Amino acid sequence: MEISKKEIEHIAKLARLEFTDKEFEKFTGQLSAILNYASKLNELNTENIEPTSHVINLKNCFKEDKVKESLPGEIALKNAPEQEKGFYKVPKIIE
Repeated sequence: MEISKKEIEHIAKLARLEFTDKEFEKFTGQLSAILNYASKLNELNTENIEPTSHVINLKNCFKEDKVKESLPGEIALKNAPEQEKGFYKVPKIIE
């Protein structure tokens, strides 16, 4: 798939990049080569291949949830720089 200089200029404009004429020529050739290489994937026969997100089976290793006693409030607030009515006190942020 060949990419034109006009398309490169459009991409550069979207990315807010400025190129010299020499750079446009260079990038046009490079991007065309990349697209041609990637287009080889279209030649593969994937008719009987199931779509996958990973090549190996992945499994999450979650621990079982167990109910247990939580940390007492006074210990949780022990090192808080400021506290008020049993809660952390933080600066008010309104813009």
